[in-house]
Order: sequence, then structure tokens, then C-alpha cells
Amino acid sequence: MPKSKIDLYAAIRRDDRAGLSGREIQRKHGVGYRTVAKALASPWPQTRKKYPARASKLDPYKPFIDQILRADLDAPRKQRHTVKRIFDRLVDEQSMVDVSYQVVRTYVADRRPEIRAQAGRAPVNVFVPQVHQPGAEAEVDFGDVVLRLRGQQVTCSLFSFRLSFSGKAVHRVFLSGGQEAFLEGHVHAFTVLGGVPSGKVRYDNLKAAVAQVLGFSRQRVENERWTAFRSHYGLEAFYCQPGIRGAHEKGGVEGDIGWFRRNHLVPVPEIDSLDELNAMIDQWDRDNDDRRIGTRARTIGEYFAVEKPLLRPLPEESFETGRWFSLRVDRSAQVSVRTNRYSVPAKLISRPVRVLLHASHLIVYDGQTEIARHERLLAKGGARLELDHYLEALVLKPGALPGSTVLEQARASGKFTPVHDAWWAAANRTHGDAVGTRALIEVLLLHRHHAHEHVVAGLAAALRAGALTADAVALETRKIADNDEAIDDADEPETTAPQGTVTSLTQRRLTHLPPDTRPIPSVTAYDQLLRHHPAKGQP
Repeated sequence: MPKSKIDLYAAIRRDDRAGLSGREIQRKHGVGYRTVAKALASPWPQTRKKYPARASKLDPYKPFIDQILRADLDAPRKQRHTVKRIFDRLVDEQSMVDVSYQVVRTYVADRRPEIRAQAGRAPVNVFVPQVHQPGAEAEVDFGDVVLRLRGQQVTCSLFSFRLSFSGKAVHRVFLSGGQEAFLEGHVHAFTVLGGVPSGKVRYDNLKAAVAQVLGFSRQRVENERWTAFRSHYGLEAFYCQPGIRGAHEKGGVEGDIGWFRRNHLVPVPEIDSLDELNAMIDQWDRDNDDRRIGTRARTIGEYFAVEKPLLRPLPEESFETGRWFSLRVDRSAQVSVRTNRYSVPAKLISRPVRVLLHASHLIVYDGQTEIARHERLLAKGGARLELDHYLEALVLKPGALPGSTVLEQARASGKFTPVHDAWWAAANRTHGDAVGTRALIEVLLLHRHHAHEHVVAGLAAALRAGALTADAVALETRKIADNDEAIDDADEPETTAPQGTVTSLTQRRLTHLPPDTRPIPSVTAYDQLLRHHPAKGQP
């Protein structure tokens, strides 16, 4: 293994002290007499001299370029020299030849910042370490993540709320980074952390919070709902500068989003719903409490244990993060929300309804009654339709079912199974298209009162038996549902019938009824209606 020069010098000096001659030292270590002399003169090798910089063909023109760059310091911003303009002037005014554009561009890129710094126009960019008080400061940001949601690749928004002192971060994935997601992310973070930071929370100039940036200052015109939200929780917002300079002002959350994405969302997750992913994210956040950030002496969880008691308590009343809309149902039994359309029961056509829009879903109300709930659409101009909402209309117009959009969406979601299609086709062959489709619609109405798997099993049983009427499917469905209930009851501890007895289904159902505390009926009041015959011997 080759020695370093310091080890070589130390060995030469050791052999010299042992009495070896210069030639013996040269022969032993395979070096020349000059190396031996340098080693005996100093234990430290001499620093190799740098060769002088090689002359460039651009050297005669550098003073002219520097003059142009100094003049640009006082020129209007939109009328300063570009590299191409400098190159053209060198060719036209200085008769420059044999110098490429790339050489000029490299020199200008290196020289321009130096001239600005010499003129005091560009101070050195220094990162000054900061001290964060526990429970006082936090940072918030969104980041894009790619997921495979039910087999389709979509881009969602990852919300991160990070406490500056402990590094404790709470994450949440939403379909979009709109105001509903922004507010819901805060509420979720406050609930997990158990409090609200008492000092400033750093933000980008998000549209969910900022309506207008006033000039180059830090003053902002805030969104009204965001102002009400801050007032409810007592948040103090600090808005960072636009662009990359603002990113450095909240570098903690910027780095946290990248770290979380690389360590938990690689490879791309394949999920059936965002609720499933967010449940995993909550567990990952709890596991991160055992992690150390950089060279810190303690874990995130240990620092957060110090910080949590210093957070301000949550308000007693909750804040409604969803947005209300007052809409009217069109003749397609749909309401339009943010360029997308969602179905409601057909009986509400032309009636006003209220819609509560959340980050990942929306709820439709008729007065105080919830009538529909949909997962929010990600793209624009889409429609999400529920087959159950159109059944009453399809009874009158059965011919509209086969090619309808709502049927295709039901097939895609798995609610309309191949078993439905097989039974429908058999019913059409036996009874005709109109009668068979009406029978199918009556079967679909069973889903309102029975579990989906029970109805599908009832359809399969009726199809095997050749029973192609809705009443037969209803009967088979009830049999399967009652059988499942009996199996579930058999799994429970026995509390009624003794060993060896058989309990009827009616008796089993009666045992689940509440006790009857009413008095025993009496017919005394009806005695006055009877004819009273006098006893024998009485007048």
C-alpha cells in the first residue's frame, strides 16, 4: 500500500537517526537524493507551486468588457447588455476574431457578480443561524406528490405543518391545494399537536391566504375566510418574500416535504382512497418522533415533549372549513360546483339545495337533511353520478338505462357488477327489454335496504334457479341476509336458550326487543255495553 508523503518523510528521518547513509536510504525507499534532502530539512512536504494561468485570446478585450459591465450598473434594467450584445460589440468595435461566444459568456458570468460586489450593489448572501423558542414558531407549505389512485396516476397536494423548535411535522394529502385543503390541514395539525403556536407561522403567498401582494413590502391583502380562521385560532401569520428568497425563510418545511416524499412516498403508492393513505401518513408521523434531525442531541419526540405544554390551547368551538354553496338542481338531477357536476336524487329537480364543499368530498343538503355525498373530482369539467339517484326516473324511462353515463360510472366503480349484467341479460331474453329492465331497476332499489354483497348474492342465487323476477331476487336476498345474521348471532356468547334446545327465528328476534313496561289490557270499560239481566226473584 503506497505511503503518503508525510509517512515517507517520517520514515526517511527515522532511518537517518538510525545511522543509515544517504545512498542506503535512497535504495531502501526508492527515492532520489533531493527527496532525502527535503525530508531531512523539514518533516512537512513543501506545497507544490501553482503554474501561472495560461494566457487567453480574450485577455486584450477584458478591460472593454469590464467597462461595459460597470456602465450597466447605472443603466435601466431593461436596457442592459446581454452576453450576445457584448459579443456583437466586441466583433464590431474591437475587431475581435478567433474568440468563441462560449468563452465570452463564461467570462461575463464570472465577472458580472464581482463588479456588482465591488460597487456595493450585491452583498454576500450569508445564511445566519436562527434560534427558535419552543411553542412559538411554525412553518407551513404545500408540495406536489404523485399517487396511483384506483389504478389512475394523479397529482395531489401534500400539506405540511412543522414546528420550528422540535421539528415535529404533521402531514396530510389532499386532491388539490385549494383553500378548503389549506384550512383542513391546519385543523388536522392543531388536533394532532394539541395546541396552536403562540408566535409567528411562516407562509408562502398562497392564494388560499393572500389575495394581493402590496409592492415589495411584506404587507398583504388577506382572503376574508383566512382572516376569520386566523382570528378564530389566534394565529399570527408571517408572509415570506416571493421566489427562492422566500423559500430560504422557511427552509425547515421545504426540506421536510422533500424528506417525507423521498422516504415514505417512494415508490409511488397504490391506494384505493385518500383516507387509506392519510391513515398511513398519521402512523408515519408518529414513527418519526423517534428520528433525530441532523446532529441534534435528542429526538423529535423528546423536543416536542418540551414544546407541547407551551402551545396555546385549542378553542372550544370548531371552525367550519368547508365552503357553502346555494344551488338549484337542473333537469338532469345534477348540481354544478367548481365546473364539475354531481348528481342528487331525481325528485329534487328544480329545487334549491345547499352544498358543503370540502377538500376531498362534498355533501348536498335539502334543508337540514343530507341527501347526497360525493368524492370530489380532481379534474375540471367532469361529472360524478350515482345510479341510485336516477332509479325513480328510470322506472318511467327504462330505455334510457343501457347507454347512460350513470350506468358506465356504476360499472367502473364496481357497484354494478357482472352478476347484475348477467341477470339483466337473462331477464331481457325471457320478458323483453322493457319488462326486463324494469325488473332490474326494482332489484337495484333493494340496495337501499340491504347490503350490496347480499343483493349480489341474491342475484346469483336467482340466476342459478332461473328466477328472473324482482320478487325472487328480493326473497333470496332476505334469506341470505337472515342467514348472515343467524351466523353472527351464533358467534356471540349464548345467553338465552339452554343447551340442546332449538330456538325459532321469531323467538330469537323477540329477545332483541326492549322490555314491555305497559300495563296489562283491561276490558272493564266495555262492561257497560253489556245487557244486564235481573237475577231470579228480583223485579
